[in-house]
Amino acid sequence: MSTKPVIVPSTDRTVSRRGFFTKMGMLFNGFAALVLAAPFARYLLSSVTHGRGNGYLSWVPLGHVDEFPEGETRLATFQNPYVMPTDGKTVDTACWVRHVAEDQFQVFAINCAHLGCPVRWFPQSGLFMCPCHGGAYYRDGSRASGPPERGLFEYPYKVENGLITIKAGELPTPGAAMASLSSEKPPCA
Repeated sequence: MSTKPVIVPSTDRTVSRRGFFTKMGMLFNGFAALVLAAPFARYLLSSVTHGRGNGYLSWVPLGHVDEFPEGETRLATFQNPYVMPTDGKTVDTACWVRHVAEDQFQVFAINCAHLGCPVRWFPQSGLFMCPCHGGAYYRDGSRASGPPERGLFEYPYKVENGLITIKAGELPTPGAAMASLSSEKPPCA
């Protein structure tokens, strides 16, 4: 009768060459994954760690009321409240300010509602004109002609102590509350 050999587990703690390289490979791959994940995690957490969560809710000064004569439309620039150190000159954003009467203003985004090209104000005709596709807007920002389906986007504004401030962090888009059609203004589409 033949007996089967019984294999007794070794109590020897020596690591084989294969085991050593397997553990080194896992250690190296773990280190590489950590190095690759760190910038990604930093990007995802950047708004929390830099404390700029309320940047979009801030009011930005445009200038003193005296800088915008009544009955005129002037170009103004403001600094975007949500900036990064690498943004450079792109933080300076333009807008059109129309002084309607006393403390009543309209602040329009410079971008056409069609594709976002910068519109220009022509005081002779009283129109905002888009150079890209021929969109035209009346002085109150409503659509006059061309491919845009709505009027110019407006920023919410307030006048305090003779200073005009706008809520500039929130980009004016068709889905925003300020972009909805209201009974105060004629429909833009």
